Amino acid sequence: MKKHVELERKIEWFKKYYPHGLRIKVVISKEGGYQGMLEYIPGEFAHRPVDADGYMFIHCIFVGFRKEFKGRGMASLLLDECIKEARDKKMLGVAVVTRKGPFMAGNDIFLNKGFQIVDSAEPDFDLLVKKFDDESENPQFKANMDECLTEYSNGLTILRSVQCPYTEKNVNSIVESAQNKFKLKTNLIDLEDVKAVKNTPCAFGSFCLIYNGEILSYHPISKTRFENIMKKIIK
Repeated sequence: MKKHVELERKIEWFKKYYPHGLRIKVVISKEGGYQGMLEYIPGEFAHRPVDADGYMFIHCIFVGFRKEFKGRGMASLLLDECIKEARDKKMLGVAVVTRKGPFMAGNDIFLNKGFQIVDSAEPDFDLLVKKFDDESENPQFKANMDECLTEYSNGLTILRSVQCPYTEKNVNSIVESAQNKFKLKTNLIDLEDVKAVKNTPCAFGSFCLIYNGEILSYHPISKTRFENIMKKIIK
């Protein structure tokens, strides 16, 4: 933990939200050890800009740290555990945000489990839900995401939450590069609670890179990627 600050902060975040129903399930192979994880939490505490009260909400899922373990049904196994827990707790169903681009799970695995797309957000995010009762109200993205963006119309801003440990990685080097290479002072905002996350302009919720009111990245990026983007903007 001394070497990886993001791990220490993630553990503290986990302790904070565990009493509210946050859970992380892992799948372990006898041959390959730890091969996947699923993180979920009741929707009112979801670290995404969504209205999903009453639903279990999936933050992230990843399986197959070694490619020979991909395609073995591990993701399906993890999803079954989440769905079962939501049913046992008499919740309305299970919801998740996906995207067609990088860094988040795509739709396929959820569609195969009976999820349906009920809302979308720019540029390529979908909100999916598996409802236990068709009469239940659908979850939805927050309606004011574009309005939230106007708050960051001047200069460079990074929004981040420790929900995603990757938001710690590379941020310091981006801030340094912005200052030294582009003469930009970065407004670095740590999203400290659910309310702050739900009022972000980006559907990912846990990270957003903004310059003069325009979103440059919806997910954590490297210093090199940041510099390549800025070179096209600042000439």
